[in-house]
Amino acid sequence: MTDPGWHQLLHGIARAEDSASLHRLRELVHDRMVARLPQQQTEQFYAELNDAHDAMIRRAIQLAQSELARLGMGTPPAPFAYLLFGSGGRREQTLLSDQDSGIVYGDSPDGEGREESRRYFAALSDQVVQLLLGAGYPLCEGNVLSSNSEWCRPLSSWQERLGRWFDEPAWEPVRYLLIVADSRCVFGAPELHEELMAYFYRDVIQQPVIVKRMLENTMKHKVLLNVFGQLLREPYGEDAGSLDIKYGAYIPMVNAIRLLAIEANLRETGTLERIRALEEQGLVQRSEAAEWIQTFRLFLRLRMMTTERIENGRFTTNGKLSSRKLTKEMAEELKSGLKVGKKLQRRVYRHTMNRL
Repeated sequence: MTDPGWHQLLHGIARAEDSASLHRLRELVHDRMVARLPQQQTEQFYAELNDAHDAMIRRAIQLAQSELARLGMGTPPAPFAYLLFGSGGRREQTLLSDQDSGIVYGDSPDGEGREESRRYFAALSDQVVQLLLGAGYPLCEGNVLSSNSEWCRPLSSWQERLGRWFDEPAWEPVRYLLIVADSRCVFGAPELHEELMAYFYRDVIQQPVIVKRMLENTMKHKVLLNVFGQLLREPYGEDAGSLDIKYGAYIPMVNAIRLLAIEANLRETGTLERIRALEEQGLVQRSEAAEWIQTFRLFLRLRMMTTERIENGRFTTNGKLSSRKLTKEMAEELKSGLKVGKKLQRRVYRHTMNRL
């Protein structure tokens, strides 16, 4: 984006002094992005929006470090990487984004150092989470937060935890492994995250039973098409007639591409990046990759259209697209995209089962 006002806004985020300032700047980001949505190319729109989210998070971490120094806790006692999961890890956040985060920090050689690191990073993550909450980023409903000690650990503890998850092929541990697969370092020492992911990929390749459980998770959400090729709309309640774009289009494709990428040992986290990497590795044909990219861009655009501005000027979304927003042409385009998604799910199922 060449708009000098946009660069000024990002510069303002980098200089914000508290959560109230970040909240005000986030509202300005929303206003600018909403104005650009109708004419801007979808992929570029998401890239710029996620640049703004990243800038907000980085500034919150810097402010938290400054506050801990003011309180007499000094500087970080070990290198650390602040991680984003979910749509943040994939750089697919919408205007409305909650906090899905974690911290991995360097190991200390002795007990005193380990306790110092534990106290510092617990305090740091609490500060960051509260700053972002004040800036308008709600907490993750599943408590996947850096302020949760389960998601704030030294590298060796993270590796032990991954090992336990790999040894327990139940639904919840496998769900956590898939969360980690989408992780991205947004601030700090990326080499810690890289080492963590090297451990993840080393083990996942050796665990066919885990891959099978990942497949079950991947196939959980079906696309919004019935056996006759018609759109499946919400039948009841205040959302009657709407379409669940998040869980009936976007998430099924995210999950399918992610599993293909994991099986191919690809480290990219964004869905479009993963598709391109699969093509570059010769694992999918160019025409097929192009079809997937076109379809996923459509799902991203429709997902953004589920966002509504409510009375107090804030935004809300439940991932469902109102029928009044869906033109006849868009409905036909969506049907075509969902057919691609359904075909992709079948391909992933066959591909994975043939490997087991």
